[in-house]
Amino acid sequence: MARNMPCYSNGKEAGGNARLLKDYSDYLKIERAMSPNTVASYCSDISAFLMHITVPAEDVSTDIVTEYLSSRRSLSERSLARLLSALKSFYNYLVIEGLIQENPCDGIDSPKARRDLPAVLSADEVDRLLGSVREDTWNGLRNRALLELMYSSGLRVSEAAAINISDIYFNEGFVRVRGKGDKERIVPMGEMASRAIRRYLDLRPVPAGRKYEDRLFLNREGKSLSRVYVFKMIKRQAMLAGIRKEISPHTLRHSFATHLIENGADLRSVQDMLGHESILTTEIYTHIDSSSWQRAILSHHPKK
Repeated sequence: MARNMPCYSNGKEAGGNARLLKDYSDYLKIERAMSPNTVASYCSDISAFLMHITVPAEDVSTDIVTEYLSSRRSLSERSLARLLSALKSFYNYLVIEGLIQENPCDGIDSPKARRDLPAVLSADEVDRLLGSVREDTWNGLRNRALLELMYSSGLRVSEAAAINISDIYFNEGFVRVRGKGDKERIVPMGEMASRAIRRYLDLRPVPAGRKYEDRLFLNREGKSLSRVYVFKMIKRQAMLAGIRKEISPHTLRHSFATHLIENGADLRSVQDMLGHESILTTEIYTHIDSSSWQRAILSHHPKK
């Protein structure tokens, strides 16, 4: 969850720790190009840590970090892992700046957060979802184009909502995407998505101002679509399609990746298309694929 709070506002942090935190925040924003939400999250974790310790940040030992993590055992494994990641990042920054020699977090194992497999739609369910959209209105055409593009190119909801008309290359069959950290990537766009977007553009509403002239998906006021609208729209279409799974906009992205791997796509290629920094993030889709063929094998095995 994003925290709209300053990174250094408490009196106890005055002085060295406060300056370090401010410089660290600038480092994340400028040199690491992290998103505002990630910067706020990391700074909030580090701010709480600096409030807890009784020594300057440069004098923190591994024992102090371990003691602090133990005091936060009420947190979930995922939250503890994120906290340790923030601490490691902060102390790596101090090493880079030459303020300390070694990272006190090195050697501390991250809690193994349980990774739930994301919900995935079958190809038939994707067809039903897309087919549930009425295309006799301009907003129906927009919703169909949006869903087609999200599934065709594996986009995050924030990426899809921010697509501009100038990002669509119809003749070449690809779309330019601005992902996390404002990093750009080029991904293929299917013919069905291309046709759906062309139909929508014929009836696209008048933009509310110059700011929205190039924005592809507009609401009835001529402004950008919100993530909340897309979430509710997909929930509604899933219900109309008779899909009982708990799905979200991200489900289309999960389904896109899973279907690619099931059909033999290279893991590195899928990583590039999804915009994952680490291939370890992409590997979760190999587990989904494995679970599907495991069920298929066991259902036909004579000694199951």
